[in-house]
Amino acid sequence: MLDTTKIRAISLDLDDTLWPIWPVIARAEQALQEWLRPQAPRTAALLADTEQRLALRREVLQQRPDIGHDLRALRQELIRLGLQRHGEDTALVAPAYEVFIAERMRVDLFEDARPALAWLAARYPVVAVSNGNADLHRVGLGEYFHAGLSAQSFGVGKPDPRIFHAAAQAAGVLPHEVLHVGDDATLDVLGGLNAGMQTVWVNRANHDWAHETQRPHATVDDMAQLCALLQTAV
Repeated sequence: MLDTTKIRAISLDLDDTLWPIWPVIARAEQALQEWLRPQAPRTAALLADTEQRLALRREVLQQRPDIGHDLRALRQELIRLGLQRHGEDTALVAPAYEVFIAERMRVDLFEDARPALAWLAARYPVVAVSNGNADLHRVGLGEYFHAGLSAQSFGVGKPDPRIFHAAAQAAGVLPHEVLHVGDDATLDVLGGLNAGMQTVWVNRANHDWAHETQRPHATVDDMAQLCALLQTAV
């Protein structure tokens, strides 16, 4: 059971908690391919083929496991390898990535996200903890966050306890005083629990809980329910 009296800060996932991520990625992939097509048509065709793109991504991860947590470096290396394989200009990597990331920052928030963020930020320090590469200010949400940690910037991602403990430190509290909120059962819920935090699972799709030995302290359908759940604590 959730003990709201212990909560002094919120750590919060971003992708699929505040906005649906896959439509964003699909748009960014499309923008990247369209930009590359006139200048590097063979690489653009490779990236447009889902099977080939995923195979290339697996190859990059196999060759460079050190960048598996860093989506920026991973994406850039994928583009570079594609260009190199097809004898096309590898100087296109940096501008191509900028096209991709600009589109990736255009997110469509869930309807409940912004009102919930405003409510939470008025009552707690809120720290973003994400394995993705969204920039809080570029997506237009910086005003609600006390701090933001990403796997890309921190060096390790969820479910590693270190990134959760760093979030607690950024908020100026101890890990057991943090409520971690997110949609991913393994990365967010189990990660937060193993870091000594209370957790809330944002289960928008009504998935079954698949882990027998550990459970979230509470489950909500959306961020509005989270605020209602915390209403008695503040």
